[in-house]
Amino acid sequence: MAFTAEQLVGNCSFLLSIRFLAGQMRGMFDAGPRLARLLASHQRWLLTQTAYALNLEYDARDPTSGFTAVRLTGRITAHKVASRNTVLAFIEELFTYRFIVHTPGDERRRPRHFEPADVSHQAMFAWILGNLGALDLLDGGQRAAFFQANPLLMRLVQPRIARNCLEDAAWREPPEQVALFLWTEAGGLVVDNFIARMDIENTDAERYSVGRVDTRALAADFMMSRTHLQRLLAKAAQRGSVGWDDEPRKTHFWISRDFVEQYCAWQAIKFAYVDEAFEWAKAQFEEMAV
Repeated sequence: MAFTAEQLVGNCSFLLSIRFLAGQMRGMFDAGPRLARLLASHQRWLLTQTAYALNLEYDARDPTSGFTAVRLTGRITAHKVASRNTVLAFIEELFTYRFIVHTPGDERRRPRHFEPADVSHQAMFAWILGNLGALDLLDGGQRAAFFQANPLLMRLVQPRIARNCLEDAAWREPPEQVALFLWTEAGGLVVDNFIARMDIENTDAERYSVGRVDTRALAADFMMSRTHLQRLLAKAAQRGSVGWDDEPRKTHFWISRDFVEQYCAWQAIKFAYVDEAFEWAKAQFEEMAV
């Protein structure tokens, strides 16, 4: 039985799973920084997941199916995630950096179909594997091992996750404190960095210690403007989401308990969809194997 979002939030070990996944995402960034940035803002996350799902849902009997500019634009704009121009610019960026390619034979046809390059397949597989591994920490399950041993599950799991997340307004629209980071470029990388580093053992009632944060080094690491990062942190500090123990030097950083609770509740929505999709796909897979 898959976890519900409510069960995840109520699980005393869920924060450990959140921190584990944040560390996994950091590893993905180190392995492919430019590609990892595609998941570093919530808008790009939704675009990436939806585009990948469209590709997996391609039906050769229906030439309008699959990942095309029209299909992605239609699905994204229907949920007011991005404008048509933003979607088209996103596709152009993916193609320029060779994260997607034209489907062989479609170079001059209309509608022109795209498909993920090998590096994109590997990254999406790693993302799902990391989420399943985080869920396994909660109940000692073997989701990640089963998924890794049966990679064809990807075709069933990923589109179901993407569709459910896109259609759920509670996931599309993060809570205010979280949205401040997640709707900005590389904001997700910043949050993952803080979550992965925060000390969950030694904390007071209001905050978690993250330790020393050098904004110059952090901005350079994530290929973002230092000014942009400082403004982002300043806005978050004004809302009480983050702060420094050693004003005005601003090196020893903390993140508020309220922010972490909001973030965990929001992440629980996605984790529940990941778990549900895996359980459903596993059942379908085992039934076909009989």
